[in-house]
Amino acid sequence: MEVTLMRVVVTLACTECGDRNYTTTKNREIIQNEWNYRKYCLRLRNYTIHRETR
Repeated sequence: MEVTLMRVVVTLACTECGDRNYTTTKNREIIQNEWNYRKYCLRLRNYTIHRETR
């Protein structure tokens, strides 16, 4: 029996300092493009854009 995983774990990295602060999951069949989030960066103590890395 073959099991396919629909969701994949994605790491979000800060665009300013490069720290990888957050992880999330996304459905790889539905969403093909990269995600950009506005999240809080602990090092900079400010909200910055975090992009998807693998």
